Amino acid sequence: MSSTVELTKENFDQTVTENEFVLIDFWASWCGPCRMFAPVYEKAAQDNPDLVFGKVDTEAQPELAQAFGIQSIPTLMIVRDQVAVFAQPGALPEAALTDVIGQARKLDMDEVRKSIAAQQDDAQ
Repeated sequence: MSSTVELTKENFDQTVTENEFVLIDFWASWCGPCRMFAPVYEKAAQDNPDLVFGKVDTEAQPELAQAFGIQSIPTLMIVRDQVAVFAQPGALPEAALTDVIGQARKLDMDEVRKSIAAQQDDAQ
């Protein structure tokens, strides 16, 4: 049983809204690095059963890729409390992925929201 969720424009919003911690792998079947990253991502999903690991096939879901400005794949994005706290293109090695997940787990989302609010104030 795969521990990753196929995300589409139909279930994306609901998944991100109903789960406080969602990882998203933007990939495509023709992309070599994506195929290399897939088992690493799958293993991380099994190692972190409390988190939601989603995959977006950019060929099947071009609107989602476009909405997030995905330029290259694979791109890993982490969304906590509906805030994208991490986004990076490139296939991460297992150790790096583990590290990123650990860092994202430790984030104080109140602090993150404060800094976002401050940035938005500065922008206006």
